[in-house]
Amino acid sequence: MNGKLMTRGEIEREFAALARTMYFSKETVASFKSSASRGQLVAVCELIADEQRVREENRKARLLRQARFPAVKSVDDYDFSEVSFPEGYTKDDLVGLGFLELAQDFVFYGGCGRGKTHLATAVGLLATQAGYRVRYFETAVLVLMLKAAAADGKLEQVLKDVHKADLLIIDEFGYLPVDVEGARLLYQVMAATYESRSMIVTTNIEFSRWGTVLGDDKLATAVVDRIVHHGRLVEFGGNSRRFDEALMMGKSEK
Repeated sequence: MNGKLMTRGEIEREFAALARTMYFSKETVASFKSSASRGQLVAVCELIADEQRVREENRKARLLRQARFPAVKSVDDYDFSEVSFPEGYTKDDLVGLGFLELAQDFVFYGGCGRGKTHLATAVGLLATQAGYRVRYFETAVLVLMLKAAAADGKLEQVLKDVHKADLLIIDEFGYLPVDVEGARLLYQVMAATYESRSMIVTTNIEFSRWGTVLGDDKLATAVVDRIVHHGRLVEFGGNSRRFDEALMMGKSEK
């Protein structure tokens, strides 16, 4: 390339095309360092730093899209006053995300409208911002997806995609009945997280009744055994937040 024989526009187009294909070898870097001026070195450093920043932003945006949260939630505006953590564990431990490296699980247990989904989603968002892969599913939607994949002969492909997640969020477990086929597929997903990735399950069903959800006490016992071994129970009390903030109850819309 001879820049003196090309217009500015042509040089810019050539630069853009070359930049998209480049991976700098040690030899190229050494050669450039030895021949470049200080200004050229500064300009290239700024270029590479900008590229790294853009790539990181794009990666976080991609992780957020792939998580498929129902809404974007934050821990910053979350009221933890009615949330009970197990002894020796705090909200700072939770939002610090240390459990992800240890492949630990959580069951968020409490009545409807207590903020379980909000907190699970907010923790999931923190995880995507930290570079972790997250998948969010309502239980009923996950079961339907698994059954459709099995019927189409694509179950292995779908399971492989789900199992890529560092954090799997299964929301509203037990809110709707699950048939035998769906229960076995759901068990397959939940059991596969054991010691390999983290899982957050939100539910208003106590452990002793999980057999009624899965339609099989043995399946339920196996899932609960794994979660209890590497998991924590977080309990949500108080009144329904949705009820307290309901427009029908005369609350002002914010």
